Amino acid sequence: MQRITSSVDVKSQEFRLNELHNRQLAAELKERQRAARFSRPERDLERLRRQNKLFVRDRIEALLDPETPFLELSTLAANKAYDGEVPSAAQVVGIGMVVGREVIIHADDASVKGGAWYPLSVKKIVRALDVAIENRLPVVHLCDCAGGFLPLQAEFFADRYHAGRIFRNQSILSKMGVPQVSIVMGHCTAGGAFVPALSDYNIIVEGTGAIFLGGPPVVKAATGETVSVEELGGAHMHTNVSGTSDYIASSEMHAIAIARDIVARFHRPEKVSIDRATPEPPAYDASELYGLIPKDARVQFDMREIIARLVDGSRFHEYKPRYGESLVCGFAQLHGYQIGILANNGVLVNDSALKGAHFIQLCDKSRTPLLFLQNITGFMVGREYERRGITKDGAKLIMAVSGASVPKFTVVCNGSHGAGTYAMAGRAFDPRFMFTWPQSQISAMGAEQAVGVLTHVKARQLAREGGRLPEQELVAIREPILEDYRERSSAYYATSEIWDDGILDPIDTRNALAIVLSASLNAPIEAPHYGVFRM
Repeated sequence: MQRITSSVDVKSQEFRLNELHNRQLAAELKERQRAARFSRPERDLERLRRQNKLFVRDRIEALLDPETPFLELSTLAANKAYDGEVPSAAQVVGIGMVVGREVIIHADDASVKGGAWYPLSVKKIVRALDVAIENRLPVVHLCDCAGGFLPLQAEFFADRYHAGRIFRNQSILSKMGVPQVSIVMGHCTAGGAFVPALSDYNIIVEGTGAIFLGGPPVVKAATGETVSVEELGGAHMHTNVSGTSDYIASSEMHAIAIARDIVARFHRPEKVSIDRATPEPPAYDASELYGLIPKDARVQFDMREIIARLVDGSRFHEYKPRYGESLVCGFAQLHGYQIGILANNGVLVNDSALKGAHFIQLCDKSRTPLLFLQNITGFMVGREYERRGITKDGAKLIMAVSGASVPKFTVVCNGSHGAGTYAMAGRAFDPRFMFTWPQSQISAMGAEQAVGVLTHVKARQLAREGGRLPEQELVAIREPILEDYRERSSAYYATSEIWDDGILDPIDTRNALAIVLSASLNAPIEAPHYGVFRM
């Protein structure tokens, strides 16, 4: 493979202005993540101490192997919801190493509303279990759940991907032979009771752990029976009488030690074998990514420069470099793993769509995972392109993305708009993992284009009625729409709604991709199989 030769002047004023801007965005991201992880009212932390409970982050640290990475997913979930009062959607999920085994960790955060499940909490748990299913990763649940947040029950209870999906996914994991272990560290109420009950193993902490479908107040209201927490669902009752729990622990640390011993006994299937070489760092410093990403999201840049700072040795075997130049395709190594990369260098036109579809099939046939680097305004529109079959050729690319059997990973590096979002393995196309960068935007079209369309429609309506909209009124209509559109297309809004698996600092992207690449190889790769390509 040839090394990419960077043409960027790292001493130019443009580079330095971009760098300053993007370092500020990265610092803001880090501060938002820190607050979501650790900023809690002192009264909530004091309540945990009174109950002899560890903070959720301390629980996870004790569970993980020392000095191993933990890739947290969706740290900023719900950052734009519930008046900002439910940081991380009251859940911590991620991929970590426990006794040398890659696992999904799902932990209720009892410092936030007692670990109650909000609609986005449910969505985050379901997503964590989807990741476990897709990648055949064992799950460790750290349970401390007050049940569903009832004022919002209509938003998390009855639909297909609502709370019932958590228990369905747990059952599917068991059917697949993927083990789960739960540690009951607090009260697991209502739906929260089923998490340990549906796990292969569960451990309950004496004195603080409890499992019941309805707590003492609910039992009193429903049946008139007066019963204590311990009698109803405490550690001794569930290990001595009901058999709902398997092990009793004297403390949280004791419970974590038991869980680690259980995970150590899990069967370790062989990972899928794909082409791999000795890892090496890129030839260019990852921090240069800050200077490469334009301050203005509308400004184009060469995605080869991004690739050069992500892949091993900055080497890239480009496929069809002179054809369909608005889509860069090629092979590279990332931490030693061979990957196929598709990266946008402009709007998708007929030949770039065809090139991408062909390249995906080549990667699928050679069992090469796919990395999509999105910076896309969409497919080209206009009479000439429709006559050449842009819709038909775009459908070929979408068919290839949908049918690919190899693991797919997506990073939104800048803009992600229109049907280009779909064709570049957007969330709807089940990439194993999808990440965004802080300045990225995701929407049906760019903010300015959308506002232009909406005001044009309004002006045409008035024209048909014989009226005309003064420029001042046009501006008055445009500005609120533009502001709202930008807010709802921002990376922070997207991650709040869990449209991605988290916002990454660009310089952390290479390591995050290495972790998810490794995790994905726990699941077998099926033989290539596609539907009908419209020719």
